[in-house]
Amino acid sequence: MSSPRSESIAELQSLRRGRARRSWLTRSFRLQVMLLVGVLLAAMLLAQGAYLNHRKGEIISHQMGERALAVALSVASIPELIAAFDDPDPSATIQPIAERIRRETGARYVVVGNTESLRYSHPLPERLGESMVGGDNDRALLHGESYVSEAVGSLGKAMRGKTPVFDAEGNIIGIVSVGFMLDRVAMDVVEHTSLGWWLVALMIVLGFAGAYLLSRHLKKVILGLEPYEIARLAMEKEAILQSIHEGILAVNREGQITLVNQQGRRFLGLPPEEEVLGRPIQELVPNSRLSEVLERGERQFDQEMWLGDHPVVVNRVPIVDAGEVEGAVATFRSRREIVELSDALSAASRDVDMLRAQAHEYSNKLYTISGMLQLDRVEDALALIHQESERQQAQMTFLMKHVADPVVSGTLLGKLTRARELDVHLEIDEQSSLSTPLTLTGQEVVMTVIGNLIDNAFHEVRKGGAKGQVRLFFTDLGEQMLIEVEDNGPGVPPEHVEAIFKEGFSTKPGKHRGIGLALVSRLCREHGGAITLEESELGGACFTVVLSRSLCRTLQPVQADHPLS
Repeated sequence: MSSPRSESIAELQSLRRGRARRSWLTRSFRLQVMLLVGVLLAAMLLAQGAYLNHRKGEIISHQMGERALAVALSVASIPELIAAFDDPDPSATIQPIAERIRRETGARYVVVGNTESLRYSHPLPERLGESMVGGDNDRALLHGESYVSEAVGSLGKAMRGKTPVFDAEGNIIGIVSVGFMLDRVAMDVVEHTSLGWWLVALMIVLGFAGAYLLSRHLKKVILGLEPYEIARLAMEKEAILQSIHEGILAVNREGQITLVNQQGRRFLGLPPEEEVLGRPIQELVPNSRLSEVLERGERQFDQEMWLGDHPVVVNRVPIVDAGEVEGAVATFRSRREIVELSDALSAASRDVDMLRAQAHEYSNKLYTISGMLQLDRVEDALALIHQESERQQAQMTFLMKHVADPVVSGTLLGKLTRARELDVHLEIDEQSSLSTPLTLTGQEVVMTVIGNLIDNAFHEVRKGGAKGQVRLFFTDLGEQMLIEVEDNGPGVPPEHVEAIFKEGFSTKPGKHRGIGLALVSRLCREHGGAITLEESELGGACFTVVLSRSLCRTLQPVQADHPLS
């Protein structure tokens, strides 16, 4: 079977194949990387090769010029050649010497001339006695300099080494010119630099091959996605992270925060994201326990904790790569919302139980009345009907007279029915009153408080063998609302008094307990009140709840009509 990760990769690759048409160049990340790296490397190698080969050509040209000058200096210092200038026919002696040296050195020509630039030697004998060509002899003949020059001679453009010929007294008696043709110099430069160009070409080919392999590797690392697809996925991921209802917090292996979404910052009370990223988790959220996940690599699911005064359920999982823990992620969801949902379901369940109890109770009474009628005991049947009607009427009359809010009246009526089903005597103090209707929030709060306290009292009084008795008192006549529930049960042990209002603590067996009193305590704190526990006059526990009058509606005074004049 394929793993979820491979299925996700397949989906992403399918999405890539089905994307909108784009130009072939911008569509392929591999081609872009290969061209970018290859062209950049080729440009660098070509620039470096051109510079080095140019410098090498300059060096070779300079060496050829120095070589020509060295040959010219050697020729100008030959005694036989110097002495031949005094002969009637200097060419007879100088020509053989110059030709022998030309052949041995590989020069194109070795020309010796007098002070009037007339040739005494030349590779072409027919040009002996003619004037030297080039116009660059003055520095040697007039100033006695030895130098290298480039000029166009009778044989073509050449690089020439020129030096004067001195007699024994140091007088300039002639000039020696040794030349290497520039095309020969260029051939030598090409011959010596061709290997460099071949190496540059080879490195360019290897560079493109490496760029191709690199592009394949990068494409594999990014799961075959194109850059625009990665950018889109990153934006989608950011939108999802910021929009989900759960808080998310991620850290790297050093315990530094790498990701936190908006809901996570709200849960944790953190500053803006740019001030959080990169900071140690222990510095901002000491009780996150992500360091334990980093150390042990263990997953932690549905762990309960408090973030400030907010209960949350946390999942913590490590990020593992190649068997190494590279980081950890924690997700937070509000336990308060879970509790509120549980309370809503519990309220619906209580309503169903109340209706079931009423149906059962009235079904029994109807069977009783039916039996009496069949026994022809009409008066007894009428008496039972009147008795039940009077009791119900008395309860309805009391609630309508003393309780101004219909929602609270319905809750109390349901609890009275539930008490009869459980064979518990529920007494509503005659001094109780709720003179002002409640706001929507007030109805939720009062229903939750009364419902939880009475249900707890029912559970406690049924532990003993005596007849269960629960008493309820409420009033809004003072500056605050007061609700008091007491019972004749076994009460709360002294060692549990401090913990009874903590979430998760319960003396009842089973799971998912310890919610009711903690919820009542939280509601009291949120609405300007408190809950206290005392010993009841009935022998059990007495819970007293104080709530703010802001939960009651503000009644608008009725304005009388103006009398007619």
